[in-house]
Amino acid sequence: MTGAQIIVLATPVFLLLIALEFAVGLARGRNTYRLNDSLNSIGLGVMSQVTGVFGKLLRIGVYTLVFEHVAIGRLPADALWVWVFALLFYDFCYYWLHRAGHRVALLWAAHAVHHQSEDYNLGTALRQTSSGFVLGWLFYLPMALAGVPPLVFGTVALIDLLYQYWVHTQQIGKLGWFDRWFCSPSNHRVHHAVNDRYLDKNYGGILILWDRIFGSFEEEDDSVPIVYGTRAPLRSWNPLWANLQVYRDLALDAWRARSWADKLRVWIKPPGWRPADVARRWPRPAFDLAAMQRYDPALSRSAAWAAAALFIAVLGATSVFLWVAHTLSLPQQALGVAGIVALLCLIGTLTRPRAAALSSVQAAA
Repeated sequence: MTGAQIIVLATPVFLLLIALEFAVGLARGRNTYRLNDSLNSIGLGVMSQVTGVFGKLLRIGVYTLVFEHVAIGRLPADALWVWVFALLFYDFCYYWLHRAGHRVALLWAAHAVHHQSEDYNLGTALRQTSSGFVLGWLFYLPMALAGVPPLVFGTVALIDLLYQYWVHTQQIGKLGWFDRWFCSPSNHRVHHAVNDRYLDKNYGGILILWDRIFGSFEEEDDSVPIVYGTRAPLRSWNPLWANLQVYRDLALDAWRARSWADKLRVWIKPPGWRPADVARRWPRPAFDLAAMQRYDPALSRSAAWAAAALFIAVLGATSVFLWVAHTLSLPQQALGVAGIVALLCLIGTLTRPRAAALSSVQAAA
């Protein structure tokens, strides 16, 4: 069974848990869902999975190539200790990929997609980038060099990913000793914050121990309410723009920079860094937490029903596509991906009234 097929089987569980969290939030008077944001977040997860059909070929292909020709040895895939070792090793590599994704602008351009939602719920967990595969595989090559078999690598990668789903919720509070060792809802809420105190903290996937060891841990403080999102808000429900926004901004700064060194630094410096001459000629407003306003354009009842119905159809089409993707030719895969992405863009248009679209265009200009 392929990884994509496992995701298809897990999808009903994801959606059931989202429904449960929604019901709990309503019962507690603490609903954390909005239809427009939820469709956008889950839609970006759909887009990530269907485009990942191409990315997995690169990730697993390069890993297998290194494992077969460069590995210093080969660990037995039938030994339990190898699986435990591989899971810990993967989580360690993920920590550094995740940390780099917040400290290197080019990597942030991919990872920012996951942080763009200004809500925090299980739907946010499904919000994933479609470009992370381009460079993310580099961080896992040490596992191939160490002789971790590709099958073991692929399996522990899926385990690490699935674990992180449940920590994206505001309905579970602090968990005592568990918070000290593992990535938990409390710890991961901090990670998604834009508050100065919380910014760029708690990168761990399964273990929060890595953050404690390498100085990136911050505990959630009930007296400092968390504000979610990014410091350069997306303000759009278009899934293509969600994936391209930060790349576009970096490319513009690189193009405008006069120094060739600065043209390179734009991509490798921390997010938010800009060449002095570019910042002077094209200034951007300083980040102001108090001035942040959640993007929530009004949505008519008819648009909401149309978007929801179309989204259900997209989920069905995506499930079929992912189930049979490995049997399709490259042109057939490309056609399927293009069709699903086009429908997701249509959903984004339905949930973004014309007035909101015009105001965003004017603001960008």
